[in-house]
Amino acid sequence: MAAMMRQKRKQILTISAAIPAFLAAFLLLLAMPARAEALVQTIVTDPLTGVALEGYDAVSYFTEPEPLVGKPDFEFMWQGVPWYFATAANRDVFMRNPEVYAPQYGGHCVMSLSRGFLSDGKPRLYVIERMKLYLFYSVANREAFFAGQDLAVTAADASWSQLEPGLAGEQPGVADAVAGPAIKAAPTPGGQ
Repeated sequence: MAAMMRQKRKQILTISAAIPAFLAAFLLLLAMPARAEALVQTIVTDPLTGVALEGYDAVSYFTEPEPLVGKPDFEFMWQGVPWYFATAANRDVFMRNPEVYAPQYGGHCVMSLSRGFLSDGKPRLYVIERMKLYLFYSVANREAFFAGQDLAVTAADASWSQLEPGLAGEQPGVADAVAGPAIKAAPTPGGQ
């Protein structure tokens, strides 16, 4: 029993010695000059795959009753982010004018932006209004949008113009104008 108590005291001392080191490291991180908004991407991407719209086909929002899941075979790099499409035709349409089909505000929730902050929009919570794709963080945000669309878009535009320059990722049009379109090469017969 005494040996067990000594072991417990050692464990407690080990843990309590580690806490100040952890606390010091945490405080050091807080003191480092960093811009938190730079950790947020201009284009909302899937955190696991890095693909825009969680892999949904941006063109299909406008052409189908429900958005289609894209395929890696029909990938297009735009603004430094891969976008997937259900068909080569949809990819080609997007390539000609991505600003028409890409979600507004890079896929950030329009209602959150109208309130002055960023949150990721969910690809399955969307509205197409005035031929523009808007994503929402929640169903409640989508319902709030319906209650005052014009006011929400005006406020979101103002917030976006202030927040976008501080976000990480390529700014619209910069890399694309320099590099030109990048299309993922189709596999050749025989896998070469």
